[in-house]
Amino acid sequence: MARPQDLTTGDRRWLAWTGMETDLIFNQKWDLPGFAAFPLALSEPGRSRISEYYNAQMTLGRESGVGVILDSATWMANADRARPLGFEGEILARANAEAVALARSASERAGGVPVLVSGQVGPRGDAYQPGATGAAEAEAYHGEQIRALVAAGVDMISAYTLGSAEEAIGIARAAATAGVPAMISFTVETDGRLADGSSLGDAVEAVEAHTGQVVLGYCINCAHPDHFRPALDKGAWMSRLIGLIPNASRRSHAELDEATELDDGNPAELAADLGALHAELPGLKVFGGCCGTDMRHLKATAASVA
Repeated sequence: MARPQDLTTGDRRWLAWTGMETDLIFNQKWDLPGFAAFPLALSEPGRSRISEYYNAQMTLGRESGVGVILDSATWMANADRARPLGFEGEILARANAEAVALARSASERAGGVPVLVSGQVGPRGDAYQPGATGAAEAEAYHGEQIRALVAAGVDMISAYTLGSAEEAIGIARAAATAGVPAMISFTVETDGRLADGSSLGDAVEAVEAHTGQVVLGYCINCAHPDHFRPALDKGAWMSRLIGLIPNASRRSHAELDEATELDDGNPAELAADLGALHAELPGLKVFGGCCGTDMRHLKATAASVA
């Protein structure tokens, strides 16, 4: 049986995918108001589509020998981002629970593939803006969603696309209070820095200093390797870096926000970049894809790092 701690120990590599929304919108032509996938968990067609994604991820795990992290489709399912879409209170809690149930049900079909069910949490506001949420406020705010995800049966929390250490500190504390480990993932701009201007190293060190090292490990997501490679400065903080979940595109976040067509990059090239970083940093355990990626990218990546 897989445990969250397996992401930091042993030789197994793990595959994570946070590119569901861009694939649904641009490739599958689904309408996702507000870029939110969580409402799909409340409809039969939506549940079926998400389950197909999970099945495809587990097939890749079976074929390549990697473990699979099944993230609930709840990146946007927090109060501030869900309310404009008509979701709050009981129905929002139900959407979080149903999304976890889909991942948990899929894990029961794993057939020997190591699987972790993760409750996906996103930033309170725009992932590409610094935000003004302090650590204490973030802990109280994100605690509501985290408690709903934990009650639904997740193995861990994954907080993706964070742009400040303060919000990450709050999420890490809320997860610890709820009794589950958290994986924290920051995003960076083309200069390799977070939206608030801090370096990756400074952000990780700040979270570590203020949370008693309760974080399972740190990742980078929603940026191309060309953008975050310069930030990998071989500092002591990098001993806590466990994963890279990049965008397919080399475009900036601002350019991607304005794009009307998907830039899916080059799957083989992206996988080669991750394979090279894996060779340089053997402590990395989690790899995958974020915006613009699909199963082609994941298949190539699994082969490159397994």
